[in-house]
Amino acid sequence: MSSQRQIPIPLAHEAAYDSDSYLVTEANRAAYEVIMSWPNWSAPVVLLCGPEGSGKTHLASLWAERAGAVVVAGATLEEREVGGPGQPVLVEDVAADEVPERALFHLINRAREEGFTILITAREPLARWQLSLKDLISRLRLAIPISIDRPDEPLLRQVLVKLFSDRQLSVERNVIDYMVVRMERSLREAQALVAAIDEEALSEGRRITRPLVAQVLASRENQAIGS
Repeated sequence: MSSQRQIPIPLAHEAAYDSDSYLVTEANRAAYEVIMSWPNWSAPVVLLCGPEGSGKTHLASLWAERAGAVVVAGATLEEREVGGPGQPVLVEDVAADEVPERALFHLINRAREEGFTILITAREPLARWQLSLKDLISRLRLAIPISIDRPDEPLLRQVLVKLFSDRQLSVERNVIDYMVVRMERSLREAQALVAAIDEEALSEGRRITRPLVAQVLASRENQAIGS
């Protein structure tokens, strides 16, 4: 038998941002219920905050599709008109230290006048934003604040099972449990880790077992230390 490693053929496994792939547990239920209660929001602006890898992008994408919203990055938001008359707007990933204050103020004023809704996502809560425009501060304080934390263990388990299933891989529960308590609590890391495990299993012609997962985890940790 040849000891040469097989070269895996790269296949596209893009992140799916559809409703079927969004898994709900106690970690994200409150945020999910508020977002999906649209258009019956109690205020025209919702502010969704949470760390990287918490699932903000996926949840915001669900809302944007449902609401028919125009999507704009916080870093590129300008004072020009965004979207059509009355069209909902998703402002993604506003940086706490680089808030486009005048553009955001203009957009919120338009929403109040035209009756449309805005969803803003950010990593930091409003209290940590560096703001100087008092009128904007007062308007943002009227927004509905929602926080979403890093995924808990039940959510990570469900996500890992689904990610492996999407690759037509069946992995034993004890392997999933082993991964959950040793990996970074991040949905982005879950995607990257599953991809790395799949690639390693293919290249070595091995089943996905705890020793193989341990090997991949150690390799990724060494890469992180060396970078």
